[in-house]
Amino acid sequence: MLGTLQLKPPERGTAGLYLAVARGAFRRYSTYRAATLAGTVTNTVFGFILASTFLALWRARPGLGGYDADQAVTYIWVSQALLVTVAVWGGGFQDDVQDRFRSGDIAVDLYRPVDFQGWWLASDLGRAGFHLVSRGALPMLVGTLIFDIRLPADPLVWAVFLVSVLLAVVVSFGLRFLVSLTGFWLHDSEGVRSVMLVVSMFFSGMLLPITLFPGLLGALAAVLPFSAMVQIPADLFLQHRTGAAAAGALAFQLGWAVALLAAGRAVQLFATRKVVVQGG
Repeated sequence: MLGTLQLKPPERGTAGLYLAVARGAFRRYSTYRAATLAGTVTNTVFGFILASTFLALWRARPGLGGYDADQAVTYIWVSQALLVTVAVWGGGFQDDVQDRFRSGDIAVDLYRPVDFQGWWLASDLGRAGFHLVSRGALPMLVGTLIFDIRLPADPLVWAVFLVSVLLAVVVSFGLRFLVSLTGFWLHDSEGVRSVMLVVSMFFSGMLLPITLFPGLLGALAAVLPFSAMVQIPADLFLQHRTGAAAAGALAFQLGWAVALLAAGRAVQLFATRKVVVQGG
């Protein structure tokens, strides 16, 4: 079906609706108990493997990347906590949107009197909230029992970290939303998602802190939005950035979040002028 779609503006008073969508997503993911347990165990096992590897590396090269051994181990557990929370691997709402492209239900979504981007952002925030508890806090708790993890003593540091995690999720959503919108032209965004997965894993600091990247590569990685997903929250947790530096880090995340959401909005408006719907 080829047609011209006019997006309806969201109705007033939709804040309650978006909150309900977020709560619904939280409950939805909480029903997958077996998958959640398996994922939590997987995060914990990989945390042990990577923490042991980093510990050996930092004992051989003390101070590598500006971290001591305990900080390096802590970095691993923080990054493991953020892996699924921030959806560094992609997924979440992307799977639902892709299914709706294939079924043709995407056309129905665009005619609903609620903002398309806002709906999926609310859903993704609900998903992230659940995974922060289940696949974030629980592996971290196990890690503290075995390793010398450096936990912040100041409640303000925890508050700044949680704000940073929220912004990291929004930045990640902005990137994944843009990838999903390629489905309007490609009808299947899996190829683009695969490329984004590799780029996100490398430049987010998930595999290695980007402070270890040499020269221009490190400078480039530091200004890309991917660093807002793992590197910045981890540095704030480790108090590598405090005071003005911490405020600057949050501003960096906020700037990329706003820019990516605006870009997603522009691409969405362009894409929905003429839509080819498969299936249905």
